[in-house]
Amino acid sequence: MDGASVAARPGIGVSVAIWREDRVLLVQRARPPFAGAWSLPGGRVEWGERLQDAARRELLEETGLRAGPLRLVSAIDAIHREDDAVRSHFVVVSFTGEAEGEAKAASDAAAAVFVTLEAAAGLAVTPGLLDVLALSRPAA
Repeated sequence: MDGASVAARPGIGVSVAIWREDRVLLVQRARPPFAGAWSLPGGRVEWGERLQDAARRELLEETGLRAGPLRLVSAIDAIHREDDAVRSHFVVVSFTGEAEGEAKAASDAAAAVFVTLEAAAGLAVTPGLLDVLALSRPAA
């Protein structure tokens, strides 16, 4: 392996699905990768930070909401390619849970809204989001 191959490793990120009745909280990403796309609140895990702690921190930073207990939903690869080159690669660990209060876009979120799963399917979303939403959706 050359030096570039060793340094190019996936980052670790987290996201959290907050459901209220039949609606889930999505944020519109304000920065690359995937700027303008809709996603769950989330971001990078900091060195020495536990996954659930990172998910709670990112939710608070991006929406002002404090999460209660979280449940693991899935882990996916979020790979952003341009011109056949990988520009970013994150392994995103997703959780679901509840949070009280009014969500407001903050940090690197351009907007924060609760939408139905059907409405989310019509949006420009980050890779794998619809699968995560289907897995995280509370039983009716």
